[in-house]
Amino acid sequence: MSTLNPCITDWNNRSVWLIGASSGIGLACATHLVKLGAKVTVSARNMDLLLSFKRDNPSSMVAEMDVTRIESISQAFEQVKNHHGIDVVVYCAGHYLEQNADKFNLQEMIKHNDINYLGLCRVLSFILNPMIAQRFGHISIISSVAGFQGLPKSLAYGPTKAALINLSESMYFDLHGHGIGVSLVNPGFVQTPLTAQNKFHMPALITTDQAAVEMIKGWRKGDFEIHFPKKFTLVLKFLKILPYFIYFKMVAKATQSTK
Repeated sequence: MSTLNPCITDWNNRSVWLIGASSGIGLACATHLVKLGAKVTVSARNMDLLLSFKRDNPSSMVAEMDVTRIESISQAFEQVKNHHGIDVVVYCAGHYLEQNADKFNLQEMIKHNDINYLGLCRVLSFILNPMIAQRFGHISIISSVAGFQGLPKSLAYGPTKAALINLSESMYFDLHGHGIGVSLVNPGFVQTPLTAQNKFHMPALITTDQAAVEMIKGWRKGDFEIHFPKKFTLVLKFLKILPYFIYFKMVAKATQSTK
């Protein structure tokens, strides 16, 4: 089977900009890529955590950035472009707070959209033209299996992840001919500060290091979608093809048993 993206097999001196990398999957991925010889830049709002990463990884660069502010993105983009260049951009920024429709919170709905989806759109407004001009590069977007279909307690989070999935698919069509890879990362449950707030059992829970290894493996194979752990994500993919009356019944039963 042919690969959908150019395979990334050598990270030595490759510029990688990880956005939302002060903790969680982004931080773990940055740590692994530094060890593989990449020129890593980490961005987030928490400068203390970024500087802590740099102390442990002196070859890296930090660029403070708030994905909800266009001026902040502009400054970080110029810093990365001028010092490291733009080869690979990984969008890891995310916000999650469980929400049900019977406790609708408009402010949280807007915040999820502003960080999870519109934050990426703002970043794309800076990186797409330079990548197209240089005719190479890779954009990797961390979405979630929560974007596959509607789930309980995911009223605010799930729709933003569904938007990322659709956006990634569309970008693949548009950018493939320009020599630019696009990959979509759909993790299951990963031990991060975001999932730490969950009060229910999280099946097939993995560590951030395991997630980073799976991502690097997917980039090496040229995959478009990188999803893990398979024993969990494949079940959710199967649920997608079921009629709604079966899907709703099975998910309701499964989630009731995990409360």
